[in-house]
Amino acid sequence: MSYPEPYSVYPPAGGPIAAPEGSRAVARVLSGLCGLVVTPVALGLLAYGSYLHQRQVAASFAEHGDALGITLTVAGAVLLFGVALLGAWSGTGPAVGGLVWGLVPGVITLVSPRSAFDLLNLLPRGQMTVGVAGWMSSGAFLATGFLLLGAGLAVRLARRRR
Repeated sequence: MSYPEPYSVYPPAGGPIAAPEGSRAVARVLSGLCGLVVTPVALGLLAYGSYLHQRQVAASFAEHGDALGITLTVAGAVLLFGVALLGAWSGTGPAVGGLVWGLVPGVITLVSPRSAFDLLNLLPRGQMTVGVAGWMSSGAFLATGFLLLGAGLAVRLARRRR
C-alpha cells in the first residue's frame, strides 16, 4: 500500500521557487555606457542654459528669462532624469555617470581649482565654457555627482534586498 506525499498541494515554506536570474552583465555595460555618454551632454546643457538665463536676467532685470536658456536647462534636466531612470535597468549608469562627470570634476575643483579650470581648455572657447566654469566653481557638479551616485547605489541596494 502506498501513501501520497503529505501536503503536496502546498508550496514550499519559503514561498514559490523563483527561476534563476540570468546574467546582468549586458544591462550593466549598456547602462554604464549610456550614463557615460548622456551625463556630460545633460550637464553641458544645464550649465549653458542656466548661464544664458542668468545673463539675461542679470543684464536687464528682465521680467522674463532667455527662452533658449530655459529650453536648454529643461532639456538638460530631462536628460539627467533619464540618466537616473537608467537605474531601472542597472544602477551602473547613474553611478558611473555621476562619478566620472560629477564627483571627479567636483573634487578636483575643491582640491585644486587651477587644475580644474585648466581642464576647461579642452572645451571650445565660448559661452558654454563660461557656464561650465560657473557650475564647477559653485559646486553644482559635485552635488549632481553625489545625487547620481546615490541613485545608482540605491538601486543596487534595493535590487540586492529582493
